[in-house]
Amino acid sequence: MKPKTNYIKPCSVKKMKKLKILIILITLKLSAFGQDKPNVLFIAIDDLNDYVNCMNGSLKVPTPNIDKLARQGILFTNAHCQAPICGPSRASIMTGLYPTTTGNYLQLKDVDIKKSNDASKEAIFMPDFFEKQGYKTMAVGKIYHNGDAANTFDEYGGKFAGYGPMPKKRMNYDPSKIEGKIGLTMTDWGAYPEHDSLMSDYQSAKWAVKKLKESHDTPFFLAVGFIRPHVPWYVPKKWFDKFPIDSIEIPPYNKKDFDDIPELGRRVANAPMMPTTEELIQSGEWKNVIQAYMACIAFVDAQVGKVLSALEESKYNNNTIVVLWSDHGYHLGEKNRFAKQALWERDTRTVLIFKDINTDGGKTCNKPVQLLDIYPTLLELSNLPTYDLAEGHSLANFIQGSDENWTHPALSFYGKGNVAVRDERFRLIQYEDGSLELYDLFTDPNEWLNLADKCDYQEIIKTLKQFIPTSWADNSIYSHYNFNEYFIEKSKMD
Repeated sequence: MKPKTNYIKPCSVKKMKKLKILIILITLKLSAFGQDKPNVLFIAIDDLNDYVNCMNGSLKVPTPNIDKLARQGILFTNAHCQAPICGPSRASIMTGLYPTTTGNYLQLKDVDIKKSNDASKEAIFMPDFFEKQGYKTMAVGKIYHNGDAANTFDEYGGKFAGYGPMPKKRMNYDPSKIEGKIGLTMTDWGAYPEHDSLMSDYQSAKWAVKKLKESHDTPFFLAVGFIRPHVPWYVPKKWFDKFPIDSIEIPPYNKKDFDDIPELGRRVANAPMMPTTEELIQSGEWKNVIQAYMACIAFVDAQVGKVLSALEESKYNNNTIVVLWSDHGYHLGEKNRFAKQALWERDTRTVLIFKDINTDGGKTCNKPVQLLDIYPTLLELSNLPTYDLAEGHSLANFIQGSDENWTHPALSFYGKGNVAVRDERFRLIQYEDGSLELYDLFTDPNEWLNLADKCDYQEIIKTLKQFIPTSWADNSIYSHYNFNEYFIEKSKMD
């Protein structure tokens, strides 16, 4: 069952006429390139939070290439993932379905995405849908959690060294050598390797540039998946040098932040293999982690720039839609954690940019939108048939400059029964035991004051609760998270 929501009012006759004219102009423009459909460049970045310069995060990292794309298109400043961890987030994007429909709430393999239940079996992966419309689909790097282990693209360039290359020995962090740490993580930081050319993302960008230089007889869907800034936070030293350690600022941190958070909220967000802020303060490594994360962002922005420059220099520049997104956010010390895997703003808020071929750029939108909306948006912008199973909503009206009212919140899920509802101003988190958190992001962007028990906010809570699904799919037997005690107990009960 789809989450309860309200729908935008039907377009007026005047607007329908404008839409018909726009479709005619698109058709004429594309005809000049010998094809009747636009191409799609689909850029995914792993674990990128709102520190990018064009966003309004607490820290800003120079990202000239991502910023340029934002100026050329529309930047959604209040975009959110459907799950704050790679596997289920990407599964949701690529199937167009909520985790509450598929049961894919936790980590899972690409080959298992459609095995969870009948609803997931009926899903059509995004590349497969485009292929049915005559597109050639190509991909490289991390698109799904395992690259393209689901084998959905016509041509896949590979993952190269994946999250590597890795040094023979960890540089700064190894949970197996720290008492009390449970589980595995690639989390580590430092200047490595020596040259950019040894990085997977460098190779992915090179492969994508090559494809943009080739001649394609049919419209194409080209997906480019970048790994950094996913852990380990390794990039060559020259990227660290851009951020001298003395210039590094740290994000806002409140030692008493968890005092008003429900017990279940703490359990759900527990990432026992990861470093905590208090630990890194004690070791003196917090600024070094921020430096490494910033260096990774600068590195991946440069790789994005190569691909975008290749597009601009190609014959496809004027008939290619571009979308850039990250699969979720990431805490870098806020709330005493260095992790994703939670339902707070820093974990679910992400970067989402669209560049259309027939609209002016320079737009920003602060309405709550979802990564789930990418699928129907690309179909509408490409003038393709609708995907009837899609549970997101097309953002084409925003992209094309419409001022239509938008009544959809963004929904994020982490385990069955745990959900965040985000509107323009507030975030409501409800856990499976009914406990709540409510934050006013206008007055409290750091989510330090839980308003859930305040009398003045009960109507707001009641309004936001209307969007919480009343029906939840059972967690898929293929979907798991083996390092968190709460989720381990849940899996045993299931």
